[in-house]
Amino acid sequence: MSKAVRVRYEKGVLRPLDNVELSEGEELKVLIARKVFRGFSEKACGYRFKANWDVVGEYMEERR
Repeated sequence: MSKAVRVRYEKGVLRPLDNVELSEGEELKVLIARKVFRGFSEKACGYRFKANWDVVGEYMEERR
C-alpha cells in the first residue's frame, strides 16, 4: 500500500502532519518531494492519472 503523507522536517527528523497507522519499528521507503504547487498536492493526493504535459505547462504558467 502507498500513501502520500505531509511531513515537516524538524531538528533532523521528518514528523508526519497526517495520521499514519504503523507498527512500532516498521521500516518504510520514503520519497521526498518539495511542495511545488500550493494546494495542488493536497488536491491530487491519492489520485493516479495521466496528464497532458501541454495542459500541465499551461497550469504552471498560470500560477506564476
